[in-house]
Amino acid sequence: MIRLRHKILLHAFQVLDQMILVGVFLACYVLLPQSGQPRSLAELLQRNFDGQEIAGMALLQVGWLVMFSSTVHYRGNRFTTLSSQALELLKANTLATFLLFAAVVVFGRRGFSNTQVIVFWLTCILTGLASRVLLRTMLMRLRSSGKNHRHILFIGTNDRAVALARGIAARPELGYRIVGFLTEALPHLYAQPAIDDWPVLGRATEIRRLLEDGVIDEVMICLPLADHFLQIYGLIGLCQERGVVVRIRPELFDVNVLSKLQVELFEGEYIVTLFRESLLGQLLVKRLLDVIAATFALILFSPLLLFVAVAILFESPGPVFFTQERLGMNKRRFKLLKFRSMVVDAEERRAALETLNEMDGPVFKIANDPRITRVGRFIRRMSIDELPQLINVLKGDMSLVGPRPPLPSEVDRYEWLDRKRISVMPGITCLWQISGRNDVSFEQWMEMDREYIEKWSLWLDLKILLKTIPVVMMGRGAR
Repeated sequence: MIRLRHKILLHAFQVLDQMILVGVFLACYVLLPQSGQPRSLAELLQRNFDGQEIAGMALLQVGWLVMFSSTVHYRGNRFTTLSSQALELLKANTLATFLLFAAVVVFGRRGFSNTQVIVFWLTCILTGLASRVLLRTMLMRLRSSGKNHRHILFIGTNDRAVALARGIAARPELGYRIVGFLTEALPHLYAQPAIDDWPVLGRATEIRRLLEDGVIDEVMICLPLADHFLQIYGLIGLCQERGVVVRIRPELFDVNVLSKLQVELFEGEYIVTLFRESLLGQLLVKRLLDVIAATFALILFSPLLLFVAVAILFESPGPVFFTQERLGMNKRRFKLLKFRSMVVDAEERRAALETLNEMDGPVFKIANDPRITRVGRFIRRMSIDELPQLINVLKGDMSLVGPRPPLPSEVDRYEWLDRKRISVMPGITCLWQISGRNDVSFEQWMEMDREYIEKWSLWLDLKILLKTIPVVMMGRGAR
């Protein structure tokens, strides 16, 4: 019966969200017409809509339903925070508003203006959020009064399990009653009678007895997956047979692995895949932005590129561009393009200068490198020598933002964790570029690249690009 009520409530919210969209749409149409005079509801009901308008509204409704179903998680999860719900509503209503705007443009502005679209977006967000706040308030009062409780059993008596139990106990509005703990300890080490006011009911291997004899709605497993994988697998199976909800309190590394889990069926066989599928849409947008921005930048800076090319030719003999083999994503080799800023035989003279290297790790940098020409010193200072890499971006070897592409010889000397930086597309600028470049140690550089990969988003790329402009203009950290 409890699960049935949950299902009814969740489906009711799906219907409510769609009713809010339709209701706000009609309210904007009636109360905020382009003529400035509010319409009456009777006028709306008496209007004869043509086939194009009916088709547009039908497609709009289907689109709204699909967007909310794929963006908003309609689940009866007591641990879901209001902030996460608000973020989902913001995304869903923004997509719904964009679809409305597209429909208005395609089917003609028949009584709907930009102002109405903006009011629609704001009102839908606020109304949807208000419905969540109202529900959470009602449930909090109900649970605080001792009703709508679920009984939860903890498996594991480590510090993180106890801290989580105490956190849940401190939040009565969540509606949980902690049955007790099962310990992961060996029999000869098991001597803990209780934790706070909760009993230790035995060892994890005794869970079948508790599931048969006690009242347990949920089980919270707080065991490290790496050390207890087979045991956890067995516990999940037992709980599933009894219809008990299983929750796992994983380590941070376990979260990174589990969040990318995908199960597929291929010719009758199941295949488990771990990859960043949830980010494929953002990666596609990132590539489109790379192509558009690189093309625009090449056109914009074409006079500067021509001037620098001529200056290089006049100062020293040799080619305008310097090409060097670098490693891209997953160690793919490509030719990196730069304006030549050194004498032609710079690579041959490097061995004699190794003792002057000022960077730690496998990277080679000298502040006053004698191989650099006068033009080269200026274009390096202003990062103009990097502009030809926009061609690498168009070719698909690089992105505008990403870890700097290393030399093959540098990667050969990387530690295991440092190699993570070549698991993504390299870029022209990155966190290292905007954080001091050559004034940053190699270890800090690698840590910045790992941070970028783990926290990557389009918003992060945009922030890095915006911060790159003042860094380049001031020549900060350049040598």
